[in-house]
Amino acid sequence: MAFKYIKWFDEVDKEDIPLVGGKGANLGELTTKGVKVPPGFCVTASAYSDFIEKANLQDKILDILKDLDTEDTTELETKSAEVRMLIIQAEIPEDIKKDIIDAYEEFSKKVNVKDPEVAIRSSATAEDLPDASFAGQQDTYLHINGTEEVITHIKRCWASLWTGRAIYYRQDQGFKHEEVALSVVVQKMVNSKVAGVMFTANPITSAPDEILINASWGLGEAVVSGMVTPDDFVLSKSPLSIIERNVAEKNIMVIKNNDDVGTIEVHVSEFLGEEFVNKQCLTDIEVADLARNGMAIENLYKSPQDIEWGLDSDTGELYILQSRPITTLKETKAQETNVQVEELKSLVRGLGASPGIGSGKVKNIKDISEIDRIEDGDILVTVMTNPDMVPAMRKAAAVVTDEGGRTCHAAIVSRELGIPCIVGAKNGSEILTEGMEVTVDSTRGVVYEGIVMQQKEKSAEKSSESTVGISEDIISQLTAPITATKLYMNLGEPSMIEKYKNLPFDGIGLMRTELIFNNEIGAHPMYLLKTGQGDILIEKMSQAITKVAQELYPRPLVVRLSDFRTNEFRGLKGGDEVEPIEANPMIGWRGVSRYISEEYEEGFRLECKAIRKVREEFGLSNVYVMLPFVRTTWELIKVKEIMASEGLVQSNDFKIWIMAEVPSVIFQAEEFAQLVDGFSIGSNDLTQLTLGADRDSGILNSMGYFDERNPAIKTAIKMLIDAAHKYGKTVSICGQGPSTYPEFAEFLVQAGIDSISVNPDTVAYTRRLVASVEQKIILNKLRGL
Repeated sequence: MAFKYIKWFDEVDKEDIPLVGGKGANLGELTTKGVKVPPGFCVTASAYSDFIEKANLQDKILDILKDLDTEDTTELETKSAEVRMLIIQAEIPEDIKKDIIDAYEEFSKKVNVKDPEVAIRSSATAEDLPDASFAGQQDTYLHINGTEEVITHIKRCWASLWTGRAIYYRQDQGFKHEEVALSVVVQKMVNSKVAGVMFTANPITSAPDEILINASWGLGEAVVSGMVTPDDFVLSKSPLSIIERNVAEKNIMVIKNNDDVGTIEVHVSEFLGEEFVNKQCLTDIEVADLARNGMAIENLYKSPQDIEWGLDSDTGELYILQSRPITTLKETKAQETNVQVEELKSLVRGLGASPGIGSGKVKNIKDISEIDRIEDGDILVTVMTNPDMVPAMRKAAAVVTDEGGRTCHAAIVSRELGIPCIVGAKNGSEILTEGMEVTVDSTRGVVYEGIVMQQKEKSAEKSSESTVGISEDIISQLTAPITATKLYMNLGEPSMIEKYKNLPFDGIGLMRTELIFNNEIGAHPMYLLKTGQGDILIEKMSQAITKVAQELYPRPLVVRLSDFRTNEFRGLKGGDEVEPIEANPMIGWRGVSRYISEEYEEGFRLECKAIRKVREEFGLSNVYVMLPFVRTTWELIKVKEIMASEGLVQSNDFKIWIMAEVPSVIFQAEEFAQLVDGFSIGSNDLTQLTLGADRDSGILNSMGYFDERNPAIKTAIKMLIDAAHKYGKTVSICGQGPSTYPEFAEFLVQAGIDSISVNPDTVAYTRRLVASVEQKIILNKLRGL
């Protein structure tokens, strides 16, 4: 059955965020890679957008939110409720409703259960991105069954895009309200006996060789929402072993509501028995098995993951409920204090959820309605963490909660905001009374009496060249090792350059434009041309690139022009009218083959005009371009002619790079080197196409086929470097391989690669890694090795 507004998990992957949101895209990715994920489907973001449009709600919503002060929590909640009521009361168009009903009925047949119970989860198109985790900002509904209930709760998910916490968080992260849509995931319900969250890198210490697992009885909502202090395990990856264990007092669990739809909270002592309150809920064997699954998923994504999981109560099978990138990893530094810890009076102990030290007066919050009492510099103390507390958390010097684990949503958000946070402090809200002055040392998980542990002023502040007020990122940049191999950074969301601009990198080696299309433009280029709105693309794209280029200048910014596949382009407004359906979009009409085609050339010219505007009107000569998915020299020549006709003529002042991800570029490297200024190796596609191994194949991945360290890939990389250097051209690589595998970084440096471009979270680490590799090479030469 063909659907307009429905996508099954096996029809989408991690590239489909514009279509099915972050959660849906990741579930599709896991499904296609063979990970055990409960089956289901996504109601696409276009269903939400069409619902809003046909119900004439957009202008009403924006009018309600006009001039909203998100720091005024009372106003925020009032206007949020008003928007959500608009959505709840609106009628869903019949064509959207029919698709949902038909999909649920087809799903019933697939699982062979009439009116199966499902989990209904929100999946925002700006959620779970590499640089911004929108964790917990929208709603989830569990144990829902029956057509009417499914439709009702899908609409509630749509409304949850406008909760106070979601509005606040979007505005804080710089996402425009009208450009964020919502998909809804409908997924077979796993009735978990034990569930929780796993981080495949330690989010507290940022140690990449450690795994953190939180687990508790019943459904995972108890852990995720922070209503329970879960069992806490820290494991080393090699050898795999438990190095820290905290078995908690688990008083509450979430279970199916047998009297109605949804779930209820019950006391563990009453439902399971008193002995289960303090009993470890996972065996050590189950903990190790869970960790191994986590490492396998991390390997699939090539980056540390935040994973929700559940053990089925009937079969005991492990299900992965979702996985997303960890967005809060960073370098941690030891705190220098002017007083010994032993001399301090401790009041409360708990689990450090976000490292740091904060001092101030206690504000004891009994209910969410009281959060407007929090003022700048207060210590927020409460029984339970909750995502709705984000506006207050931003003002707080530190946060302390009685319940919650180190992987609950508020803990994640506190790490994003850089606010010290202690969770699971048990009776902390009773001991820490209103107005008490305390110091929260969340690195150690201790609250001390009084304003203590203040850092000594350094003599340097008396100097005219004092570093007081300089951020840790700037200090990191000033003290970073110098390397012959340039260390570049990858960038997806332009607004994030403010956050990362002071990291120790030499330029941007890969700025993806896809998020500009999704978040800033939102429409297909050919649709814009058809409707006479082509200037929107030029203006929005040039503004975004200019913002980054100005912050970087004179460091180079290599902008990769759009590399949407046909299935991705269909997700943009008007895309379904012009995009064909391809059996294999991965190797279909994408990259340069699209730019030179009669059907899309005018759309490509809009991108060229945007680049020219940045360079000429703003004088930003540090902006270069990179062409994606190049296959042949003749198409490269043709696309350069189009660019030249738009005023983008290759010269010493304007460089053109290409992605080296198709093996034909390797085989004709010398020919290509005479046509371009540089190459950037796309190791994922190059590995896939060289080995004939689908990178989305769970079977092949589990067997070790997809590995960029494969001798064939290393041979290809060395061939490219040698050919490029013969003609004085530069070679870079964009990906996490060098930071994930030190031996791969060593190979690249020895092979003579000119630069390595990595994601922001590994910039400082990779620079140190490259420096050590270069030093090792020098030492070996001196020793004659």
